[in-house]
Amino acid sequence: MSKTVVYNPSIAIPCDAYSQAISTQSLVFCSGQLAYDAQNDRVFDGSAAEQTEYLMKNIQAVLQAAGLHFKDVVKSTIYLTNMNDFPAVNEVYARYFSENPPARATIGVAALAKGACVEIEVIAQRH
Repeated sequence: MSKTVVYNPSIAIPCDAYSQAISTQSLVFCSGQLAYDAQNDRVFDGSAAEQTEYLMKNIQAVLQAAGLHFKDVVKSTIYLTNMNDFPAVNEVYARYFSENPPARATIGVAALAKGACVEIEVIAQRH
């Protein structure tokens, strides 16, 4: 099985040993996205809901670079530093997956990179 790196220069440039996404023949595995503002080289400073809105746009940019859309997402994982933020994050998240939402896991974590309070990764399928 071959793999291809997916890259959208409009969002954060990977500075560690990871790719924004990896595409195989049928699946695209998107790395976890933060509400990272590449132009200002920092995580967007806002509430969990505001960070979710921002990072969903980053996910959208990666999916678009792979020729996909939110409707193609089959699995997602949400990481939260405060599980009390779940309702606010879920409200924003649900707007992007209004029909046939993907399978999902939500995990509480002690901390996230760059001081973010939410991170989301997705897996999408080519049709």
